[in-house]
Amino acid sequence: MSPRTPKGQTRERIYRFVRGRLLEGLPPTVREVRDAFNFHAVETAREHLEQLVREGRLAKKKGKARGYGLPTGFKGDPVTIAIPLLGRVQAGELTTAVEDIEGYVPVQSRGTGDLFALTVRGESMTGAGIMPGDIAIVRHQPIANTGDIVVALVGDEATVKRLRIKKNAIELHPENPDFEPIVPDTNELVILGKVIEIRRYIEIPKV
Repeated sequence: MSPRTPKGQTRERIYRFVRGRLLEGLPPTVREVRDAFNFHAVETAREHLEQLVREGRLAKKKGKARGYGLPTGFKGDPVTIAIPLLGRVQAGELTTAVEDIEGYVPVQSRGTGDLFALTVRGESMTGAGIMPGDIAIVRHQPIANTGDIVVALVGDEATVKRLRIKKNAIELHPENPDFEPIVPDTNELVILGKVIEIRRYIEIPKV
């Protein structure tokens, strides 16, 4: 009979597994931890996770299937959270907005507002360094200042552009001379949020 792995070593492996998944934006369920380590019972995985919470290495969110996260640091320190990747947004011609959750993206946050992410399509914002395939990290907010890069909904269609507020109009400007500004009817325009960060993968991550 081969000796059992000491509990401390197993727990360290579980911590590294969970932490890695959280940083990838894919928080695991207790059952996924059980399956990853070939435990016979869900309670065995739960026991290890709860001990990691007691040690302060993980934090628990009540009432959620994927209820384990990285712990909060000192007050005001940024913490790693997983935010939803909500489909795609066009940086070019307008396209119908997509809101289905495609996955999760890890970000550092101080809890200053709801965050979500969108995958950029189109080339109208290349002058601002926003390329097709980039991930835009967006802070949900209904208003923005002139000059901000925003995700805006015009009717049922979403786009990412630089906001220009003028005396008699609100304009959505591209950062590429091949594209024209969008001047929507103010009754049809909704600001979904301000782009606060852009992510670019050199190698496409495995799902």
